[in-house]
Amino acid sequence: MNNQPTSINILVVDDEKSIRRLLEKELSSQRRSITTAGNARESLMAIRRDVFDVIILDISLPDANGIELMSRFHEEILGVQIVLITGYGDVDDAVEAMKTGACDYITKPFDLGRLEQVVEKAYQLGILHKKKFLKEQELGKNSSFPDQIVGHSTAMDEVRFLIGKVAPTSVPVLITGESGTGKNVVARQLHGLSLRQEHPMITKNCATLQEELIRSELFGYCKGAFTGAEESRQGLLDLADRGTLFLDEIGELSVGVQASLLRVMEDQIFRPVGDKGERKVDIRFIFATNRNLKEEVAKGMFSPALFHRLNVFAIKILPLRKRKEEIPVLIEYFLGKMNPGSTPCVVSKNAMNRLMGYDWPGNVRELHNVMERGVILANNKVITERCLPLELLESGDGTGDNTHNLFPTLEQMDKSYILKVLDHVDGNRSKAAEILGISRKTLYRKLLNG
Repeated sequence: MNNQPTSINILVVDDEKSIRRLLEKELSSQRRSITTAGNARESLMAIRRDVFDVIILDISLPDANGIELMSRFHEEILGVQIVLITGYGDVDDAVEAMKTGACDYITKPFDLGRLEQVVEKAYQLGILHKKKFLKEQELGKNSSFPDQIVGHSTAMDEVRFLIGKVAPTSVPVLITGESGTGKNVVARQLHGLSLRQEHPMITKNCATLQEELIRSELFGYCKGAFTGAEESRQGLLDLADRGTLFLDEIGELSVGVQASLLRVMEDQIFRPVGDKGERKVDIRFIFATNRNLKEEVAKGMFSPALFHRLNVFAIKILPLRKRKEEIPVLIEYFLGKMNPGSTPCVVSKNAMNRLMGYDWPGNVRELHNVMERGVILANNKVITERCLPLELLESGDGTGDNTHNLFPTLEQMDKSYILKVLDHVDGNRSKAAEILGISRKTLYRKLLNG
C-alpha cells in the first residue's frame, strides 16, 4: 500500500502580489506545491509547463475576465478544479460561475482555515472527475483477461517474482510474449503494486494509432495546431502524469515517434503539437510487444537507443501451449467469473481432454472466448465436447476423420477470420464488428455457429 502523501499541484492567479505571497506562504506544505501567476498571460504559460490539480483564480484580472479564463483552464487540463477569489461585491458573479464549472469561491479577506478546506475538497472532486472519465473511456481495461495472475507454473511464478521486485521502482518495464498471453494483466499488476497506484494507469495499443494522429494522441495539441483542431486537447502523457503509461505493441510506432518518446523517457519533458512551450510530467513507462525487438533493431525498424532504454527490465510471458498445466486453473477462474452469484459450470472429462490437447494459438484470450461460448451452450451447467469449437475437436486427442481439414467449411473460414480481427483489436467485439462491416449480433452468431 502506498503510504506516501499525495502531492497537490496548486496554481494561484491574482494580480495582487501581497495575496500571491500570502497564499504561497500559508498553503505551501510537504503535500502542496504552489505556483503563482500575476495575470492571465502568466497563468496560461504556467499550465503549458505543468499540470495543476487546483487553480485559485481571481475573478478580476488586468488582462482577462477570470470567469472567461476558467473555461480555458477546463479545456486545457482534465479534471482541474477552479476556486474563485472574489470581493463581497462580486459574490453573485462567483455563485453564478459555480453553475458553469467553478468548484467553490472564497472572499477577501481570507479565512485561511476555510481556504485549506476548500482546496482539499476541490482536490478530492478532481480525483473523482478523473476516475469517472477514465472509467467511461475504459482505458487500460480488458474483460477478456483475469484481473490477476492465475496459475502456479514455474514460468508464472518467475513472472510473479519479477513483478514484486520491480513494481515499487520507477524503472521502465518491457513485457514480451505472443498476442493473447496476458501482457496487459502483468502491466496492471505492476501498476497496482507500485507507489503510483492511487493515480491512473493509461493504456494504449500502438497498433490502433493512425500514423498521422500518433503525435497528437500521445502529446496532445493546441487549438489551431492543424486543420480540425478546433479546441486544445490533452494527450496520453498529460493523462498519465504521476501515474503509469502502458504502451502495448510498442513495435508498431514509427521511428520518428520513437525518438520523441525516448526524449520523454529521459527528461520527462514533452511539447504538445502546435505549442511553443514544454510541459514537465512524472510518468512510469510500461511497454509490451509480441515482436522480437532485437530483430526489429537489426532491420532498422526500431530505434536502438529506445530499445536499450526500455529493455532495462524485461518480463517474458510464455505462450499457453508451454504451460498447459495452468489450463484447468484458468478455466476454473473464468467459469467462476462468468457465473457471479450462482453455481459455475463444470467441464466434462472428455471436453477437458480436448482443451488440454489443443495448442491455443490465441493463448489465454482464446481460452476465455471458448469458455464464454461453452457457458452459453452448456446443458445443466456442464460443458461437453459438443460445446467446443470445431478446431478443438479436430486437434485434441487426434480421434475422428480429419481428412476434411484440407477443405474447411465457409463457416470455419468466417470464424477463423473473425478471431484474427478480434485478436487484432484485443477482443473488442464492437470494434471487430465495425471493421468487418457486420452487426455485433451477427458477429456473435457467427462465433457460436463456427
